[in-house]
Amino acid sequence: MPRCSCWYLLALVSAAMWFASCTPDPSPPATEEDAAAAPTSPAGASRTAAPQEAPAQATAADTANVPAGMVFVPGGKTRIGSNAGQPNERPMFWATVDPFYLDRHPVTTASFRAFVEATGYSTQAEQFGDAGVLDAEQRRWKLVKGAAWHHPLGPDGPAAPSDHPVTQVSWNDAKAYCTWKGGRLPTEIEWEHAARDGRNDRERYSWGTALASRDTYHANTWNGQFPVRNTEADGYQYTSPVGAFGETPLGLTDMGGNVWEWTASGYLPYPNPSAASQVQERTQRGGSFLCHDSYCHGYRVSARSHSTPETSLFHVGFRCAQDLPSAQGAD
Repeated sequence: MPRCSCWYLLALVSAAMWFASCTPDPSPPATEEDAAAAPTSPAGASRTAAPQEAPAQATAADTANVPAGMVFVPGGKTRIGSNAGQPNERPMFWATVDPFYLDRHPVTTASFRAFVEATGYSTQAEQFGDAGVLDAEQRRWKLVKGAAWHHPLGPDGPAAPSDHPVTQVSWNDAKAYCTWKGGRLPTEIEWEHAARDGRNDRERYSWGTALASRDTYHANTWNGQFPVRNTEADGYQYTSPVGAFGETPLGLTDMGGNVWEWTASGYLPYPNPSAASQVQERTQRGGSFLCHDSYCHGYRVSARSHSTPETSLFHVGFRCAQDLPSAQGAD
């Protein structure tokens, strides 16, 4: 498997980060009630019906028998994107999403360890022998030898805490884990639909309108001046325990900040997001502990990022989705 794509990605990320740090975020309003786009169907959007169709209906058994550690996400119509966000978040479009289950929080190191011990799985970072870490002192990305899911900063760094999101996992690793669990990765449309509480909530963040209320932070992000100084006002320099910042109204945690999350979808311009296999890069959602509102503002509901599927980075994790039993029976 070639390494060139990962080196290329790291160079791209570093360049994009420095460019973005000089390009202030457009600072969308607290609610993103942009002019509604005419309902259109995003071609190739996995598991997303045409907007003129009603979402599939969940059965009583679907809602009563939610798998452990997951949340039932009701189906509905959601406006995806933001006309006030970054260029890759527009144009906005309507999508109809069928109900599904979604992990309450990102997959933890402990859960991923159970997968590795049960299957003998070796991650792509372990196969390559290195993974991506941001060197805060030199202010650049680098491939650190020995960095992997169990030691995301490298062998000389601390072990990954069991209750934190697992990181240094590629899209392929995430897909393998979800398959082992009997699930799949969510599409990015499903992810945003869930972050909007399954009801097209138009708040900027999955928890409301502001990153902090008085002295209480609602997400793990970069505090201070990026990348010069992180004041750690929210209590964390790197990842935080899943659920440390509370739940969304739907019952999900970490839907903004902490770690970016892989989705099934290939990265394409709107309104054509796709999970098609021929698309090289995969979309990530949610933002991370590296995000700051002066550049990517990635912890907004509509924010998008992307990487090649073999790439492993110390601020990217994932969560799994699962189809409803009634939907599986209909296939």
